[in-house]
Amino acid sequence: MQEKITSRSNALLTHIRRLSSSGAYRRKSGEFVCDGFKLLEEALQWNVPLSAVVAAEGVELPPLPPVRTAVVPADVMRSIAPSETPQGVLLVCRMEAPPLPETLPGGRYVVLDGVQDPGNVGTILRTADAFECDGMFLVNGCADLYNPKTVRATMGALFRRPVWRCEAEELHALLRAADLPLYGAALRADTVDARAVDYRRAAVAIGSEGRGLSEELLALCDKTVRIPMSARCESLNAAAAATVLLWEMYR
Repeated sequence: MQEKITSRSNALLTHIRRLSSSGAYRRKSGEFVCDGFKLLEEALQWNVPLSAVVAAEGVELPPLPPVRTAVVPADVMRSIAPSETPQGVLLVCRMEAPPLPETLPGGRYVVLDGVQDPGNVGTILRTADAFECDGMFLVNGCADLYNPKTVRATMGALFRRPVWRCEAEELHALLRAADLPLYGAALRADTVDARAVDYRRAAVAIGSEGRGLSEELLALCDKTVRIPMSARCESLNAAAAATVLLWEMYR
């Protein structure tokens, strides 16, 4: 049965605002917010554990599992939605971050090194899912995977692909144990054309938007690759570079 909430100071709505605005609060509570019907559909399809669903008045919800469901006026929805254009439904999901694996059974992985833009992190995960990448690693202060902007950009890939946050040394040990080379998108003496690399079993590393790959991760790369482009352009944005390399791995 749906409950109706009209007060903006209601405890559930306050909880949702804090989940949207604070990574520390998300980690402490073990929950995060998703915005919109696309993510609701994906969450239901992939059996993501839900804590609550909040809909604007007049919005028709699909059949839901047993979960707290609330209806709020449109102006109240605008006050709690993490985006400027609310889509009429919010869901509170429980985090199910996978533990760092002991082994890497797959053959293709993407590594993000200090990528701090939530939209880029989410877009890269969406692309990795589209091109059947086996998982993604976040090292050196990447954006919060559960930031509402990140979640929205994944378009549901967050529910389908494993993502691990770890230290560079842990990543290096896992790749070495699995005999997977690490190819970094960067320029140095051993850099080769990205089209000339065998990606059938490999991990590719993408650096931050401003400085590229860190010296720490560069030191772990078996080889670096460059994406051919016009001489007028110095580089691609992190999500665009990842898309090119993930496509090369996929094909």
